[in-house]
Order: sequence, then C-alpha cells, then structure tokens
Amino acid sequence: MRALLFWIFLLLLSPISSIRSQQVKQGGKILLENVSVFDGRSPVVTKPLNVLISGNLIQTISSSPIPAEPDFIRIDGAGKTLMPGLIDVHVHMVFGALSMRDMMLPDLSEKLIMEKAGASAEKMLMRGFTSVRDVGGPIFPLKAEIDAGRITGPRIWPSGATISQTSGHGDFRTPEERSRLFFGEPSRAEKYNATFIADGRDQVLTAVRENLRFGASQIKLMAGGGTSSAYDPVDVTQYTLDEMKAAVEAAEDWGTYVTVHAYTPRAVQRAIEAGVKCIEHGQLLDDKTLRLMARKKIWLSLQNLVEDTPDMDPMRREKRRPVIEGQEKIWPLAKRYKVRLAWGTDFLFEPDLNNQQNAFILRLQKWFTNAEILKMITHDNAQLLQLSGLRSPYSGKLGVVEEGALADLLLVDGNPLQDLSLIADPEKNFLVIIKNGHLYKSLPGNR
Repeated sequence: MRALLFWIFLLLLSPISSIRSQQVKQGGKILLENVSVFDGRSPVVTKPLNVLISGNLIQTISSSPIPAEPDFIRIDGAGKTLMPGLIDVHVHMVFGALSMRDMMLPDLSEKLIMEKAGASAEKMLMRGFTSVRDVGGPIFPLKAEIDAGRITGPRIWPSGATISQTSGHGDFRTPEERSRLFFGEPSRAEKYNATFIADGRDQVLTAVRENLRFGASQIKLMAGGGTSSAYDPVDVTQYTLDEMKAAVEAAEDWGTYVTVHAYTPRAVQRAIEAGVKCIEHGQLLDDKTLRLMARKKIWLSLQNLVEDTPDMDPMRREKRRPVIEGQEKIWPLAKRYKVRLAWGTDFLFEPDLNNQQNAFILRLQKWFTNAEILKMITHDNAQLLQLSGLRSPYSGKLGVVEEGALADLLLVDGNPLQDLSLIADPEKNFLVIIKNGHLYKSLPGNR
C-alpha cells in the first residue's frame, strides 16, 4: 500500500496528471451591460442586452437590468458586439512557434520549446482565439501548463504525436537517420514526441494507444502525401485499409475519432471506408468524393494556405503548387454539396505567420457571407471539437453565447457581421477577451 501511494504521489507531480486539468483562474462574477450579441448562429446581432457571467459559465442573458452586487466586475459595453471566442481547428502550437532552423538546433531542449510555444500561445489568446485543436506535435506539456494557469493560452484539444507510415507525411527523418525498427535508434522527431512512425496494424494500435494514454482528445493519422515532408509525393496514398481501420477501432474504443491528413480522392475515400470522421485539407478532392462526404456527414477541416513566403524551401514550394491551385476550387464545391465545413490555419515552421491568423479569416469572403464565416469560426468549429465526446478535455458548450454555455467571449468594437475586417485587428478592436470566465483583456475603468 505504501508503494502504491508513492507512485500516486509521483503521478500527481508529473505533467501527465494535469493533462486534463481545468485549474484556470476565474473572475468571480462579470456583468457585461448594454451589449449587442452575436450568438454564434444567427445572421444578426441582438438589441442591447445584459450578460452575467458566474464562475466559468454564462449565467443570465436579459434585456432587463441585472442587479449588480459590490463584488461584480461591471463592464459597460456601450452597444458594442459580444460574440463567442474564435476557434481554430487546425493548429500546430509547437511547430507553428518554431522555425525549421529552431527544430534542427543541436541543443534544442524542452525548455526552449516551452518558451517559444508558451509566448506564441499567449499571443494567440490575445488575438481572440479561446480554443484550438492541435493536430500534431509535442503538445501535452504546453497544454498542461496552460490548464494549470502557469502559461496563458487557449483551450487545446490535443492529438499528440502524428502517426505516419515509414516514408509518410510524418516521417521527418534526416538522410542519416535510419529506421528505428531495424537499427534501434529513434529519430529526432520521435524523441521529441512530434511523430510516431508506425507500420502494420500492431504498431498503429500501439501508437494510437500511446497518444490516448497521454490525453489525446482525437487521433491524427497521415493518410496521404504532404508538402512539408521530404519523401512522399502529394499524390500518394498512405496506410492500408487494415492499418487505418486499426487506428479507428482503437480511437472508437475510447469514445473518440480519427482525423486524417489527405488531399486526394483515393486517400480520402479509403479513410472514409475505414471509419474516419474528419479530413484535414482535401484541396484536390473531386465532386464524387465531396458528395460522399456530405452523404456520410464527414467533416472537412479546410484552410486557405499561404501561397508563398520568402523563407519557403523551393522543393516545398513546387510540391504545394497543385494544392494551392486546388484550394480556390474546393471551398465553393464543398459549400455547394453542403459538406460539414470547419476552418483552420495550419501554419508550420514560420512563426511570423501567426500574426496573420485573424486576417486569414477574411480570405473566406470570396465564397461566404460574413454571417456564414462567423458561424463557421465559432459555432461550427465548436461542433467539430465536440466529436471528441468524453475525451474532450473541457466539459460544457462552446461557440455560442447562451445561458449555460462556457464563458469564452469577445467584446468587439463594432459589428463584425457588417464589417468582418474588425476581427483582423484584434489589438485594436477586441476590447474584452474572456476565457473560462477569466478576464484576460478589459476596458480601462471597469468597476
């Protein structure tokens, strides 16, 4: 018994114990008076209302005055717009905070990773992103620190290390790094929990279960070629049907789902046959596959990828060409076939791109109304997060402003339904930022 208590004590001290922690400072009761509300669903904002937050929940929304007690934090909204916090469902909190040069430093350490990723996480929250889904990378230590209140950042739905076949999109070995299976030495990316290179049903099962053990809310599998990996052409299909089914079975046994990196019809159709619930990217999909996705209610987590940057490797630039061309077609096609759409950014190895996270939302105006866009980046993205079921690290409703929902809110200086460009300048236009009932940014002079 004494030995058992000793091991429990060690676990309580370890990062693993706080993976699902929700120890976030809360602001008591916050009363937002005279605010117009975009609720996450409706194509209009309401007439001025009063909204009371108690703990981490929206307690009351009323057109009548709400009596204020002495300990309330009172914010006069002056008719400005209260809306749900923004949600990005395709981020890489670590890979997005580090450059490729950082990743290859010989003295790269967890301390350096946490410093850079922690600073990036705080900036992300201050851009109004109160929730994100991390779809691959060494995320668990950062998430634990945010949930414990030691680092400021958004809620994170973690996938953990990506799962890739040998020569797949998650095989980031340098030329001198040989297979762990044959030579016994894990690659650098595997050592830093960035990826699992797993071949065959048994290895895939183990990789999935390892991520679930550490708190993954969903599993990310590489089902096709990529543009940031050296060995695989974009058109290739990765993982056999049996291997992919193994991942789906292991995830479903834990009540959650698999999402896959894939661009092509062949890769996506195989993933759907295996039981995958969400596709990341899909810029090369055809009408037939999109109709299949709509019929089976498969989510398409789509992005408007940056066309080019000065630091982009020439090989990657060439590999990305068909993907960039395809994304101009995929958005209107997916809308036409009523595919379940979610939005994300997918910034990788170029930290300066993070500053454009909000501005990238405006790219959707080619195909969607302002109301459709705002619904997608709040309510709809929150619906995708809920696919994690009981593996969701946070209980409660997100993406809406309604009584009983979690208090993740923004007060915007203006009406973003009329002028979506307001959200592209969060420093100026996001007057109040609330996450989990805690005030991270507020108007001067609140009483």
